[in-house]
Amino acid sequence: MQQTLEDRFGRRFAYLRLSITDVCNFRCEYCLPDGYQGTPTGFLHQAEIERLIAAFAELGIRKLRITGGEPLVRKDAMDIIAMAGATPGIEQLALTTNAFNLAGKAEALRTGGLTAVNVSLDSLREEGFRRITGDRRHTRVLSGIDEAIAAGIPSVKINTVLLGGLNDHEIPDFMEYVRERPVAVRFIELMRTADNGDYFQQRHVSGATVARQLVDAGWQPKERGLTDGPAFEYTHPDYRGRIGLITPYAPNFCDGCNRLRVTARGGLRLCLFGNGTHDLRPLLQSDADRPELKRSICEALFQKSASHFLHQGDYGDTPHLASTGG
Repeated sequence: MQQTLEDRFGRRFAYLRLSITDVCNFRCEYCLPDGYQGTPTGFLHQAEIERLIAAFAELGIRKLRITGGEPLVRKDAMDIIAMAGATPGIEQLALTTNAFNLAGKAEALRTGGLTAVNVSLDSLREEGFRRITGDRRHTRVLSGIDEAIAAGIPSVKINTVLLGGLNDHEIPDFMEYVRERPVAVRFIELMRTADNGDYFQQRHVSGATVARQLVDAGWQPKERGLTDGPAFEYTHPDYRGRIGLITPYAPNFCDGCNRLRVTARGGLRLCLFGNGTHDLRPLLQSDADRPELKRSICEALFQKSASHFLHQGDYGDTPHLASTGG
């Protein structure tokens, strides 16, 4: 089998999301309302992570995103990011974080090779932030975003989960936030998982409602790039920043899929809402296993489905987004 990251539907994959921990220190009510309940052990070691990234880079991965849980709770996160940034073939290195620990680290992250940071921020208002996340470090998160901009990290984005009755009224506030900031805000539709049915019915807001507001305000769609994530972005000549939408329930959402996921314990997930993982960890113990590791990844990729099955009521075996890196 040819060793290339292409599935049986002709989709090519240049983007890897790698979780380095499933621990999170926030209690966002749509993800971990009772806080982290897992076992914070058994995550991939640095040497295993280094072999994993090198193999994926040789297979054509050009964009790598470090995720969690909350990756910055891991004590060696900065070392992992610096190692990833020095890996031949990795052209874009991104981090997704709740930014509790971003302030004071942005300069070091930029020096370590970070080219993009995505901050999970579901409210620009202190009380709304506390209500959704169960945390009071709102000011610290906002400071971390400003420091990332000041440090010259080329891409700074904010991920905001749309929640009816909690933050959907803040859409104009977020537009104003990017008027003078070179930041992209992406509104993400709340996604159904196996255990959030009642919450989903109560809080889900269609991304189409945001799209209508954007178009009415003069925003225009932006062309997508090869390694772009799932967001469809809009720009406006009067604003320095951008607004994006991630709408997993939209028709043909999966057609342009270009990303794979690896969990913090070395499981390759072909779809966020799929079932099961392909265990890569046994092939991460020695550099000599790299050829077999690459073969294993390519063979697993050919099992990827054409689409998720959310519309059929099949949410896969993802218990919550923190468990797979979102």
